Amino acid sequence: MSFLLVVDDNDDLRHVVAQVLRLAGHQIVEAPNGKSALLAVEAREPDLIVLDLWMPEMDGLAVCRALKSNPFRARIPILMLTAQSDLEHKVEGFEAGADDYLAKPFEPVELTVRVQSLLRLVQRESDRNPSSGLPGGRAIEAEIARRVGDSAQTPFAVIYFDLDHFKPYADAFGFAVADATIAATGPALHRALMGANVPNDFAGHIGGDDFIAITSIEAAQTVARVAGEEFYQAVETIIGKEAMARGVFAGYDREGREREFPLAGLASVILRVEPQKYQSLMHLGTRAAELKQQAKAQGAGSVVVDDL
Repeated sequence: MSFLLVVDDNDDLRHVVAQVLRLAGHQIVEAPNGKSALLAVEAREPDLIVLDLWMPEMDGLAVCRALKSNPFRARIPILMLTAQSDLEHKVEGFEAGADDYLAKPFEPVELTVRVQSLLRLVQRESDRNPSSGLPGGRAIEAEIARRVGDSAQTPFAVIYFDLDHFKPYADAFGFAVADATIAATGPALHRALMGANVPNDFAGHIGGDDFIAITSIEAAQTVARVAGEEFYQAVETIIGKEAMARGVFAGYDREGREREFPLAGLASVILRVEPQKYQSLMHLGTRAAELKQQAKAQGAGSVVVDDL
């Protein structure tokens, strides 16, 4: 049985959607607006969210962006509902991070099929990321929960890694190189963790170009530094020493302007976690997202450290 969150400010429509999905065998929680939806996710992570686009105060796009910007919540699939069926609103929803789109009015059968399709996709990808071979979202969450709940209450470090300028890198060097770089990041993290020689270290792949390592507080900065060095060597092997020697590559930024980007940067955010003060995975992810922007602003390969 899957646990779904249905979000819509229209009570009648929300109840109809919830009932259709209950009859399909799912457990349902309802939220009447965007703010209560985020609180519901905080209380218990759903397997999927059915989210209305148009709501007062905080619309579906804002909710979607808030969840997808959090690296530990971005994996939750979102099916966006809207009364608008034109291309413009579909693009808005997808740009905000929605995984699928269904225009109202819709047939109950279509709603059920769309939900089942997204759930199957998540199930296939949840255990191990096929690109890197590293454990994925559920395993990451379980590992953090295990450490927080351990009777020893030992503080630990969560290191969030993000590949600097990965989109322009992928555009400039092509899909095969980008895919090889993602695949090489997992082994690079493993080598960094092995060098730290800390029992029960953990490396995971949140998705895309977002990775995570869990280690001791004492080893964290060394792991982050060595991971950056290992990543650099991996990229050099993939694109060649000559290209690497240039240190930069030409690409296009988000505004479509051509510029030079530094090569092979692995931004790192170190979150030092004390189990007694731990709040939630949502809070952890929000802080990681905030600090990632600081790391990127400091330049490629930067390391930012924070206490939670």
